[in-house]
Amino acid sequence: MKKRKIFKKKKLWITIFTFLIIYLGTIAYHQFKPLPEGISYEGETHQLNSGDIEFLYDLTYQDNGREVYDQEIFDQVYKSIENAEEFLIMDFFMINEFASSNRDFPKISQKLSNKIIEQKEKHPDLKVVLITDPINTTYYSHEAQFIKPLEEAGVEVVYTKLERLRDPNPLYSAFYRMGIQWFGQRGDGWIKNPFGSKSPDVTARSYLKLFNIKANHRKILVNEDEGLVISANPHDGSGFHSNIGFKVKGDILKDIIESEKYVAKFSGGDLSAFPTKEELNQIESVESGGEIQAKIITEQKIQHAVVDAIDQAKAGDQVWIGMFFLSDRDIIDAIQRAGKRDVDVKLVLDPNQNAFGSEKAGLPNIPIASELLTEENMDIDMKWYNVSKEQYHSKIVYVRKEDSSTIIGGSGNYTSRNINNYNLESDIEIKAPNDQDIVQEVDDYFHRIWENDDGLYTVKYEEYAGSLTLAKRVLYTVQKLTMFTTY
Repeated sequence: MKKRKIFKKKKLWITIFTFLIIYLGTIAYHQFKPLPEGISYEGETHQLNSGDIEFLYDLTYQDNGREVYDQEIFDQVYKSIENAEEFLIMDFFMINEFASSNRDFPKISQKLSNKIIEQKEKHPDLKVVLITDPINTTYYSHEAQFIKPLEEAGVEVVYTKLERLRDPNPLYSAFYRMGIQWFGQRGDGWIKNPFGSKSPDVTARSYLKLFNIKANHRKILVNEDEGLVISANPHDGSGFHSNIGFKVKGDILKDIIESEKYVAKFSGGDLSAFPTKEELNQIESVESGGEIQAKIITEQKIQHAVVDAIDQAKAGDQVWIGMFFLSDRDIIDAIQRAGKRDVDVKLVLDPNQNAFGSEKAGLPNIPIASELLTEENMDIDMKWYNVSKEQYHSKIVYVRKEDSSTIIGGSGNYTSRNINNYNLESDIEIKAPNDQDIVQEVDDYFHRIWENDDGLYTVKYEEYAGSLTLAKRVLYTVQKLTMFTTY
């Protein structure tokens, strides 16, 4: 009897030890495994002229108690679709009407879908590729309402295989990979959709897949004439968000397409739907020794470029950051170093009070702002964007030196999840003399929202500082330690 108890106890410890070895090994492998080919991409540096690049933005703000919508990004998106005659390559995170609020949102997703179908009907030989994220099916619980018609119209729709990416939520994802994922995904939804009451119900297995918290978060469009790198989603519930973007022309379009082709390849997409080399060679080269340097950067290359740009700023230079989420430690450290060098650092942050129409706890930006502003001997100032029920969803840094500036903007929030090779992200890096239009446009943008020139865009730090309770500090710390967070 005693020997049997000893044997059972030994067997139990062997089982626990074996499980821990497999569990910890799964965590380690999916944190550091090789990335799919072409991820963390850095394109060539292209010389552009002033007319080859344009800054775009959407701003929602208050003017004498009236909410004003100054929007141009999706007007340009629709124009770019209408201009496509040879090919149209898109990568959008969200194309749906998910929302918790009853607000009358713009019908962006429906309009985008209709525009693509109309253009495909007008030009039957038009090659159209849409790369997107499975969030639009709430992780395969239902058809994507505005994407399914595109498939039926002959569009090559590619749902990103997120399991090929590294795991940003390793403690949970290891359990998921070891057991839950093998049950697959079938059946009709029966659980309330986490993205809003108006959204289709979801299955338990979709909910469990959601907790892996990873995404193809890019926002890209390119045709044979122009490309867009933006921070805005064609998502109805995001229709009033403030965003930024850039329109570019020339050979840089080939780099955008190449970076997207890599995603389609590891996700099982039909690569023949992309333009051939011969078709790409028909892109009109606009480069003729222009003074503007531009290149496409994705994933962790964004983090490296931002840190390098901030680190190169000297005393008297300016660093402007407009950001939805700020929590990446490498970038925070770079901001602090700049502040200690007497670089004039100004931050415009979203107070993180709203997502999908639901109230949120102010994380991570409120504790990060508190950390940055309580440090001594730093030339750092910040304001909150004056949001109502929308978000300041921009992702842009602008480093202005004496004679030239660096601008980096696109889809990537400054969080480890977004720019540390977990999510898929796409930005453009621009370097130009200060007399170039692109620099002046970005400079005017930041001064407009900082100084509240023609409306109320931003409010002082103290407006939300008092909402940082002990409970929120503890929650923020626990989330960062466990990595169980969306930031």
